[in-house]
Amino acid sequence: MGRLNVAVLRYLTAEDFRSLTAIEMGMKNHELVPGSLVASIAKLPHGGIYKRLLNLTKHRLSVYERGKRYDGYRLTNTGYDYLALRALASRNVISSIGNQIGTGKESDIFLVADQEGKEMVLKIHRLGRTSFRKIKEKRDYHKHRNSASWIYLSRLAAVKEFAFMQALHDRGFPVPKPYDFNRHCIVMEVIKGFPLCQVHYVKDAPALYEEVMDLLVNLANHGLIHSDFNEFNLILDDDDHITLIDFPQMVSTSHPNAEWYFDRDVSCIREFFKKRFNYESELYPTFQEISREDTLDLTTSASGYAKDVQEILNEAC
Repeated sequence: MGRLNVAVLRYLTAEDFRSLTAIEMGMKNHELVPGSLVASIAKLPHGGIYKRLLNLTKHRLSVYERGKRYDGYRLTNTGYDYLALRALASRNVISSIGNQIGTGKESDIFLVADQEGKEMVLKIHRLGRTSFRKIKEKRDYHKHRNSASWIYLSRLAAVKEFAFMQALHDRGFPVPKPYDFNRHCIVMEVIKGFPLCQVHYVKDAPALYEEVMDLLVNLANHGLIHSDFNEFNLILDDDDHITLIDFPQMVSTSHPNAEWYFDRDVSCIREFFKKRFNYESELYPTFQEISREDTLDLTTSASGYAKDVQEILNEAC
């Protein structure tokens, strides 16, 4: 882990970002975006665009490739990061980036701060770390697409997670407060504590077990199943209370495999408490005991997309 290298960010001009954005837009319909198309979308002179593209390629914000039918440019992960960070900075959401505090199969986590020095968390989705086949099995971001770019999938994952986090936070669930998002990046509240997977002792294991299971049931009563409810996605604070994180994979209780996902979440928690805290309870929730109190799965458009971000999804498609 280290720092997100944003040294070049301050030296890029407005025309550089227009060129980067043009590549991003061109990638909606092209695997490689010809230089002439970049110039047309960016509304920059064709003669000067190649100087911009050369600069972007030099700093590894884009790459030039030779395809079977034509040559062109595509965004790199760093280039996409820069577009999102510039948008968040221009909205005064963040002004500085600190150390990386976490990494996973599908995301990088950094500490950031605003102009007043308030610390927040920046989560950057990176779905290209797992195979597309596995994502097709576990996620519905791509709908009926047979293929999709990692940039497209990462963006949809962020949109989906922000929608869930906002809805859950508004209803008083113990989740981080979301502040803003752009493309594949989400800015949220810092949660002080440690992942449950790193905790080896708690004062009252039965009380914590009950709190965790109550949260799982409360989610289901609101129409949602986390489907990755385990010790890696539960943060324990100094008072032994939990905060739930990581939401892109959530499904509705009306999902065809909802009972299987719910039972798997329950089993993960029971198994962890048995191994880590030597605590095993005969009491545990079942899918049949769920009593729906809310339609959070519907208010987030069932698949998890909030209505107020539907426009962004349409653009991403």
